[in-house]
Amino acid sequence: MNSSLILFNILNPPVLFFFLGMLAIFLKSDLEIPQPLPKLFSLYLLLAIGFKGGYELTESGINPEIALTLLAAIFMACAIPIYSFFVLKLKLDTYNAAAISATYGSISAVTFITAQSFLKALNISSGGHMVAALALMESPAIIVGILLVRVFTKTSTNAQEEFAWVEVLREAFLNGSVFLLIGSVIIGILSGKPGWDKLHPFTQDIFYGVLAFFLLDMGIVAAQRIKELRRTDSFLIVFSVFISVANAVFGITLAKIIGISQGNALLFAVLCASASYIAVPAAMRMNVPEANPSLYISMALALTFPFNIIIGIPLYFNIIKVMGL
Repeated sequence: MNSSLILFNILNPPVLFFFLGMLAIFLKSDLEIPQPLPKLFSLYLLLAIGFKGGYELTESGINPEIALTLLAAIFMACAIPIYSFFVLKLKLDTYNAAAISATYGSISAVTFITAQSFLKALNISSGGHMVAALALMESPAIIVGILLVRVFTKTSTNAQEEFAWVEVLREAFLNGSVFLLIGSVIIGILSGKPGWDKLHPFTQDIFYGVLAFFLLDMGIVAAQRIKELRRTDSFLIVFSVFISVANAVFGITLAKIIGISQGNALLFAVLCASASYIAVPAAMRMNVPEANPSLYISMALALTFPFNIIIGIPLYFNIIKVMGL
């Protein structure tokens, strides 16, 4: 792999702020981002990328490549939790295997945004429909993860009857991040260029400043979570990196079959390789309380997230170039 790509990515200001946040914890600084600012930053980033994606969709329209990409996104969001589950079942019980597999079947919006920043710095274009792929990939993993629990655990008839599928579907499709992202895409489509011109200073001009603040907070949280990994089996540490690379390679292979562009292929690979540390953990805590949150949250946030934004993005881009996309 071209080491200059890794260095180029690491020297990206938002990524450097992520390191600064981690360094603050390691050096026992009292630096912190006061609540509820991190939540506000997260909502802003979702609104901004959703709105931009909707606007770009109005400019490009829907073509066969876009339709195939969106179908591929749904397929990967369902397939990743299934094969991940059977790998994890080699070492874990059904509840933890299902929760972790759902976490890796879903996506990290911030990893996606960091990949967009990487492409922009390289002057490589990508399509707004990839934001729609992002939205489509967040929820299916939650449903698949819960279905895996239902299929592979023996439960009583009464427990099955009491299981609230309405609440599961509500959590999967109407949780705050999914709702805001999809809503922002729709608003971007409906408002078109006039809306884009009005909101451009808000959704674009301050975007990377907010991203830098958010990644600073993520660095703080990730460093705090690393402490919890000391109690984690080495199998899970290896899995958190291996499955990201494997998922990315599967995604890139599918992208080559479909014939999508280089920039879109990277974003698709990153979506396949990332893991959710917000939406899925919230759903798993509610619907699979038997699973240990310190496992799936720590793996996604303290291992997979840093790996992807530091090494993964340039690694996947290099694989894409080797495969001739």
